[in-house]
Amino acid sequence: MKKENAVLFSGGAKGAEAEFGENAERFGIEEVNFTFEGHSRVRQRGLRVLTHEELKNGDVSLEYISRLMNRRYTDNPTFRKILQSIWYQINNGQEIFVIGEILPDKTVKGGTGWGAEFSKLCNKPLYVFDQKQDAWFCWDHNDWSKSGKDNLPVITNSRFAGTGTRFLEENGKKAIQSLFERSFS
Repeated sequence: MKKENAVLFSGGAKGAEAEFGENAERFGIEEVNFTFEGHSRVRQRGLRVLTHEELKNGDVSLEYISRLMNRRYTDNPTFRKILQSIWYQINNGQEIFVIGEILPDKTVKGGTGWGAEFSKLCNKPLYVFDQKQDAWFCWDHNDWSKSGKDNLPVITNSRFAGTGTRFLEENGKKAIQSLFERSFS
């Protein structure tokens, strides 16, 4: 794949999304950051502010998500908009990369977890770098498989999403940088 054809779909928020964006810019890759009015973001490059009507396209039942992910989500308007904007990231990306933490129930911690679950539902290639385990994992349709040194993920689709935790640790930052280096150097 030529990096000239690649597009990163993200959200531009502090943490993992900002790091994905910085690396996309460093490698000359187009960046689209889905956001909404009033949402704090770090990245301004490729900003795509979603309208109220567009956000409704990504709406999903919080009851459904709560059951799917084995946790309760409150019906906070800002949190709902975050979930709706994540829908755009995953819907546009054909390969999904997430930085976070895989929980014992096979979901990913926090709001980021919805992006991972939606990727599973859409049957899209999904890779998670678990900062606590300091390793990449790939969803194989039933469970997570840990990547070894010889099979670390590489971006192979020109339309990919990069999202994750706001609490990016040094190993998560390095995982993103190395992913871009393996894919575009």
